[in-house]
Amino acid sequence: MLHHASLGVSDIEWSAAFYDAALGALGYVRVWDDIGPGQIGQAVGYGPPGGGDKLAIKHRPDCQRPAGPGFHLAFAAPHRQAVDQFHAAAITHGGRDNGGPGLRLHYDEYYYAAFVIDPDGHAIEAVFNSAV
Repeated sequence: MLHHASLGVSDIEWSAAFYDAALGALGYVRVWDDIGPGQIGQAVGYGPPGGGDKLAIKHRPDCQRPAGPGFHLAFAAPHRQAVDQFHAAAITHGGRDNGGPGLRLHYDEYYYAAFVIDPDGHAIEAVFNSAV
């Protein structure tokens, strides 16, 4: 249903480094960027290698707060180890823990996820939901 989502970020370079690492752990890459120091409208797009963007981060220097309570983005992971790597990379690059890697049996018997808060306060998740 969704083509892509966009998030406003206060520091495009810091956020790009964060998302490069966190989404890279899940196999996603920068598929485009428009970063130029001092330019207005800087942005970076992420998605599967060779594909279009599914997430864009857009520089909004006045970004003071993330979307409201209850909003978060969940990214598909190819396996449980990728969920673990996502969490570790996110924490290393300025994210805050919001629920470490593990099974979430209240969702499903195979729902393995990790939750973090990005540098601007956006809640994001990596999830692998399969028996294999």
